[in-house]
Amino acid sequence: MGVNSPSEWISYRLRAVKRAQGQWYLYLLRCGDGSIYTGIARDVAARIAAHASGRGARYTAGRGPFVLCAKRRCSTQGEALRLEYAIKQLPRDAKLALTASRRLSRFARTLLTPARPTPRASSTA
Repeated sequence: MGVNSPSEWISYRLRAVKRAQGQWYLYLLRCGDGSIYTGIARDVAARIAAHASGRGARYTAGRGPFVLCAKRRCSTQGEALRLEYAIKQLPRDAKLALTASRRLSRFARTLLTPARPTPRASSTA
C-alpha cells in the first residue's frame, strides 16, 4: 500500500470508498419458478434481499427463493444498463448459457468494446 502517514492513509481510504461507490453491477437471478431475472444494482446483496422481501421489482414478487447465477461489475450505470438491455433481449437458453463460467464476461466484452474502425484503402493518384 505504501502509506507513510495517517493523512496518506485517510486519503487512500477515501479514494477506495469513492471507487467502490461508483461501481455498478449487472446480476442474473434464478427465481423459484425457474425463470431468469436480470437487473442492475450498486449493492447486489441488498438488492437481492429487497427482491426476497417483496420490495424489489414487480416481476420478482412471489417468485422466490432466488439464487444468484452471475454477476458482473460495470464501470458506469450506463454500461450496466446497456448490458442489462442486451441480456433481456436474449432467449431463455442464451441467458442460461451466460450463467456458465466466464460467458457473461465474454458477452459483456464483445458488447461493450467499441468497434475498431476499418482501415481505409489509400488512394494514390
